[in-house]
Amino acid sequence: MSDSIELLIDGRAALGEGAIWDSQKKVLYWVDIINGEVHIYDPVEHHDRVIPVEQQAGTVVPCKSGGLMLALHHGFAHLDLETEEMKLISDPEQDIPGNRFNDGKCDPAGRFWAGTISMEDKSDMSALYRMDADYSVHKMLDKISISNGIAWSLDHKTMYYIDSPTRRVDAFYYDMDTGGISKRRPVVSVPEEMGLPDGMTLDAEGMIWVALWEGSAVARWNPANGELLEVINIPASRVTSCAFGGANLDELYVTTARIGLNDEELQAQPQAGGLFRAKPGLRGIPAYEFGG
Repeated sequence: MSDSIELLIDGRAALGEGAIWDSQKKVLYWVDIINGEVHIYDPVEHHDRVIPVEQQAGTVVPCKSGGLMLALHHGFAHLDLETEEMKLISDPEQDIPGNRFNDGKCDPAGRFWAGTISMEDKSDMSALYRMDADYSVHKMLDKISISNGIAWSLDHKTMYYIDSPTRRVDAFYYDMDTGGISKRRPVVSVPEEMGLPDGMTLDAEGMIWVALWEGSAVARWNPANGELLEVINIPASRVTSCAFGGANLDELYVTTARIGLNDEELQAQPQAGGLFRAKPGLRGIPAYEFGG
């Protein structure tokens, strides 16, 4: 495998996140959470369209009916890509104004899973939610600290999930018919020296790739035995999310952040906040879209 990495967009994002490839439109969606921006990167045109939204944007997924579904500071919302108009759908934590939505993805049945984070650094105050195609919202986990990466196994029987401070990737039995999860168990432990696990994606061999906050890398693990398989170094310490994309799904896109870095750290890593791409020598799988 190759660990060569290239800077695609010197975006200087405060908190780049939420990378996801749209296999139909051949573009990459990602967000700058803090600045409330949705980005649409076209690798053929090498153009990054920026759509400002009204609040901090945690993550984004394409919708079957068109447009994008967002998980924002104040809940779930739909974004029309033609008019750039946003319609709020549901805010399950309107009674917790100190929380905002963070990372999330759609499951194989088209349900949108997204979790929250305390902006006041409070532990165990957040949760993981599931929004079904009929826009009903269900709390799936509580007492979460920093809800982050999520992915599903190739056979659709397992859901992988990251609550960053645990330094683990956990697995659940996943029922595709009902969207239920059960029997939580750890499958990967991230050593402290590698940073905190953040966003996550799955490759076509069923291995998981995890962005490492304060780890300057994306790492590949085997969830069956917890073995570390590969590390791709990134010239930015705060690596936040990763997603396979490109015409053959053989390019790994990586988002990073600048937030919290002091002047000396920024001088040492001037590309922090950029969008990067690696070619690891294998493929990913198509991302799932929201069924609504």
